[in-house]
Amino acid sequence: MIRVTIWNEFIHEQQEEAVRALYPDGIHGALASGLRTDDLRFECVTMDDPDQGLSEAVLNRTDVLVYWAHWGHARMEDVNVRRAAECVRNGMGLVVLHSGHYSKLFQTLCGTTCALEWRAVGEKERVWCVAPDHPIAEGVPQTFVVPHSEMYGEPFDIPEDAKPVFMSWFEGGNVFRSGITLKRGFGRIFYFEPGHEKYPIFYQPEVLRVIGNAVRWAAPRYRGVHTTPKVENLEPIRTE
Repeated sequence: MIRVTIWNEFIHEQQEEAVRALYPDGIHGALASGLRTDDLRFECVTMDDPDQGLSEAVLNRTDVLVYWAHWGHARMEDVNVRRAAECVRNGMGLVVLHSGHYSKLFQTLCGTTCALEWRAVGEKERVWCVAPDHPIAEGVPQTFVVPHSEMYGEPFDIPEDAKPVFMSWFEGGNVFRSGITLKRGFGRIFYFEPGHEKYPIFYQPEVLRVIGNAVRWAAPRYRGVHTTPKVENLEPIRTE
């Protein structure tokens, strides 16, 4: 059983009627419902919860953190970001969705601005799998269409060790590395771009399949604390 915590800033659903109508239980609720299988156990938290949903208690019972954010990046307190980032380095998995690319958490772990180009006109997005042998691509078509999406385009300021699993082409002509993997410490990270709050993208089967695969791929293989201890020699040391 993989313990999954879905973190949603939960601002759009409370402030915009159109988003609330599309996701009446919040984006976190839609994801928990759409991803529910026998091997995944879900807990949903939001920025309104204690420690902005990233308390030590919540993180200690989390194998994989699924993270969606947009308007609330600046509101996140650094102490909570550091706590979550340290858990990732110690082995917790992280799946960052759509506008979470600009979150303090993702920027901290990437060490870059994570800046990109964007355009929100509801254009078609075609997603291509460029690493069909990757576990996150299992059961995902070689290509699929998101009928209406927000455009994210290159250049995407992410680390050089980011490995693309998916690439996207947008109706307006832009391209984007829309699904990438990273490793920080013992933790595995996946970023996936499709998922604008004003479109029913998180109900689309292909998108849910990618996210579900990513959760299973990011689940911890090992958890430990990175330290720099002074150690005694294991073998005799001969000096001149």
